[in-house]
Amino acid sequence: MKCAISHDSVVLVADGKKALFLRNEGDEKFPNLKTERVLVDDNPPTHEQGADRPGRSVKNPVVGRRSSMETTDWHELEERKFARRVSSELEMFIKSRQPKSLAISAPPRTLAELRLALHEDVKRLIVLELDKDLTKHSVAEIEKHMFR
Repeated sequence: MKCAISHDSVVLVADGKKALFLRNEGDEKFPNLKTERVLVDDNPPTHEQGADRPGRSVKNPVVGRRSSMETTDWHELEERKFARRVSSELEMFIKSRQPKSLAISAPPRTLAELRLALHEDVKRLIVLELDKDLTKHSVAEIEKHMFR
């Protein structure tokens, strides 16, 4: 779903380790996104973050049955933490810029994390949510995907 976004509106393009804060210098008909801020998180794969093997617990001490525990996905945990950081930064960005509207593009999992973490005042500004990862695209390609 594509929509028009007014002059000085904010566009957030994020994934689990990168966030682009963009501002529309154009208007509804001719968007002209300019990068205002970029956040990048260093989030190596889980196997590089934790070397411990999953633990085991005794399920039934009488019988002596053991059960293994799931491994911790450090990479996913860091992505969630980054989404909360992005939502906090977005709230401050919104307060300082006072935009009329907000558009967000993020992969489904990141978008869900952002929805959970965003303040209600920020949520009210959202006019477009796109469940797509556009962080590796140029600003011109982001404009095409989101608004044309």
